[in-house]
Amino acid sequence: MDSATINQDRLSFLALHFVPGIGDYLVKQLVSYCGSAEQVFKTPKGKLLKIPGIGQVTAEAIKTGNTFRQAEGEIKKAEKEDTEILFFIDTKYPSRLKEIEDAPSLLYYKGNINLNHSKSVAIVGTRQATDYGKEIVSQIIETLKPHGTLIVSGLAYGIDIQAHKQALKHELPTIAVMGSGMDVVYPTAHKDVAKKITRQGALLTENHFGTKPDAHNFPARNRIIAGLCDALIVVEAAEKGGALITAEIANTYNKDVFAVPGSLGNTFSEGCNKLIRNNKAVIYTSIKDLEYHMNWSVDVDQNNKKEKAELDISIYTKDEQNVLSLLKEKNGPMMIDELTFKSSLSPSQLASLLLSLEFSNVVKSLPGKQFALAKK
Repeated sequence: MDSATINQDRLSFLALHFVPGIGDYLVKQLVSYCGSAEQVFKTPKGKLLKIPGIGQVTAEAIKTGNTFRQAEGEIKKAEKEDTEILFFIDTKYPSRLKEIEDAPSLLYYKGNINLNHSKSVAIVGTRQATDYGKEIVSQIIETLKPHGTLIVSGLAYGIDIQAHKQALKHELPTIAVMGSGMDVVYPTAHKDVAKKITRQGALLTENHFGTKPDAHNFPARNRIIAGLCDALIVVEAAEKGGALITAEIANTYNKDVFAVPGSLGNTFSEGCNKLIRNNKAVIYTSIKDLEYHMNWSVDVDQNNKKEKAELDISIYTKDEQNVLSLLKEKNGPMMIDELTFKSSLSPSQLASLLLSLEFSNVVKSLPGKQFALAKK
């Protein structure tokens, strides 16, 4: 496929996002049925109507092709704003997000980091952070530095901005997920921090240029934060609020959720204490809690590549080689759901295979239905 064809398909993919009534799910559905975004616009209306979720109005809107002008304008804005548009099908698109059902089919990316970092922790909390909450964030990030962890948050006041600032201070990569367009930094008071983040991390949003930070954008933003991390830590939160929504979403994604306990009667401890009380979060008291539940060890990480290079997978069956290769490539713990999806094995086949490899001391099971290569 020549570059002109590739560019036309990408333009078509972007144009789909401007068709009224088409969301992330339908974009993926259309591309899957038609074979490519470009082919969607070439498919006869009658065939489009046979695709689940496509009605008369949507089919007619696709066939007019009126959204190509909007897509071309968006590409020009992206070039002007030094922003890259990533589609769900791109290799650069975050692999963690690809694993969630409601992942955005498009992302605007501005920065200079690998979005598929080996370790990723999201830190969220109230916008009215106390000195205690800010100090806890500082401690968490300082202790994460030996792991070289990617820090994810939402650029909001309070806990979020503290997480970004401390990541910058300790030279850790950080991603700020925005609830607005890339050209509308919100809150405006954080523009300088956002600019620094693009040099040591990235700004991410699923919203088109010019999108205002309307309230309904933030729950959607929170699912991206939850999807990008391996573990989510709630530092301070009231009984209701965005941080708890993010924690709930993270739980549905089978992410490990942690909460920092707080004083009884403190408004911004109620949310964290509630998560712990209802077994929706593991109590976080120090980095050791995270390291234990995530099976993270600095020493293991330093020797990981050497150990994995010594493992000769050629002596195993084809299915075992497949699973072992996936675990080696992951370079850390892997959720059983992800293993099932990527190995193309049935859950029962995979469970039996993993049990056999455990007995052989090649694989070890970890908390949270995760598996990793056993240390020799």
